[in-house]
Amino acid sequence: MAKQLHKRFSDGEVKMLLEKYLSEKVELSYLLEILGIKRRRFFGLLKEYKRNPARFSMWKKVIDDCKVKPIYALSPQARGKIERPYRWLQDRIVRTCAREKIRTVQEAEKVLEAEVERYNYRQVHSTTKEIPIIRFQRAQREKNSLFRDFTVPSPYRDIKDIFCLKATRVVDPYHKVSFNNLNFKVHTAPLRKEVQLRITPDLKTGMAEVRIWYKDILTDVRQVKNSDLNLVKF
Repeated sequence: MAKQLHKRFSDGEVKMLLEKYLSEKVELSYLLEILGIKRRRFFGLLKEYKRNPARFSMWKKVIDDCKVKPIYALSPQARGKIERPYRWLQDRIVRTCAREKIRTVQEAEKVLEAEVERYNYRQVHSTTKEIPIIRFQRAQREKNSLFRDFTVPSPYRDIKDIFCLKATRVVDPYHKVSFNNLNFKVHTAPLRKEVQLRITPDLKTGMAEVRIWYKDILTDVRQVKNSDLNLVKF
């Protein structure tokens, strides 16, 4: 699967780009290249952002499914402690790109990946005075870490129910739902009730698994071609 947005951009960065587009400060073609997505995905994000800017988040649906509550840095001191090192890293990446005469997004991504590797595995952190990976590994050994082994939360049955593309549809009078001109028969769910399609495309096989949920019930599982779903690039 192509790299997801939340692995390359923070929610705040995506918000900033959407705001600049709405204020007509940047062209659509530029944003599509930077974000690496297609028009349909972009306008889907834009619609979600305009509906509720305060709660716009690409990962919120996943952590809600996992029953995880985010804890935000509320004080200026906490935010500053978090933001200062990353602001320094961003400046370093910009300087590296300028020094090496980087001209394309693909070349800049390589600089970013190298910087992430250097920061996590070789640099001594200014606050902890330790290399991040060494500190993390020690915390795991001593069971002094909030990281836990991932388990699929109930009522979901498979990791595909969590890390997937999600869409909501209403069951029609023929017990069917449609998605991009495809019709899926739905069992168990009552007529005119909402169901959720959880879609997991596989680029290697060219097939996607569509898992249809009604509340806490997995009603149906379908296999379809990625091309038939006409999925946008994530």
